[in-house]
Amino acid sequence: MRTLTIASLFSLIAMPAFAADYNAAMESYLETNIRNWAQTPVLVEAIANQNSETSGMSQADVDALDLQWRAEVGEDQSALISDVLSNDAADFLRTQIESSGGRITEIFIMDAQGLNVAASGTTSDMWQGDEAKFQMTYSVGSDAVHFGEIELDESSQRYQAQISLTIVDTESGAAIGAMTVGVDADSLM
Repeated sequence: MRTLTIASLFSLIAMPAFAADYNAAMESYLETNIRNWAQTPVLVEAIANQNSETSGMSQADVDALDLQWRAEVGEDQSALISDVLSNDAADFLRTQIESSGGRITEIFIMDAQGLNVAASGTTSDMWQGDEAKFQMTYSVGSDAVHFGEIELDESSQRYQAQISLTIVDTESGAAIGAMTVGVDADSLM
């Protein structure tokens, strides 16, 4: 396992071979450590249930929820954030983090609008629909995967790479939402 300092990490990111190594490492981690639980019924059901509530929302409604979320970040009482962090799917996500031995830093699932359904911890915003993690998965199709760049994550305060994938209805195979898994960058190499 390579130990990377922040300075060496940034200098290596620019190297194409190193980027290819990270993509291969993320692909391997996805296949061996995430796929086996990504389609768990508790996650699929949570997304499907929220889709039934949000399917008719306008962009203005989505934006209003996102603004409310951002205003609630850091507050003691936050009903919207609490709903996303305090459900069976969120409990399941936290269990996956605990069993990862520190490799997973955060996990959240999104509905068909790109709104958070469940999260292991508070994200910086509720609407992910304007970000590649959602646009390159849900909108692309049932087997879509997106590997993000290595970045300092505001929520977890760790350098991580995000692995995002489409979540599908287990009966129809249709895309219903997406999931993003933050993986500690050092643990990938």
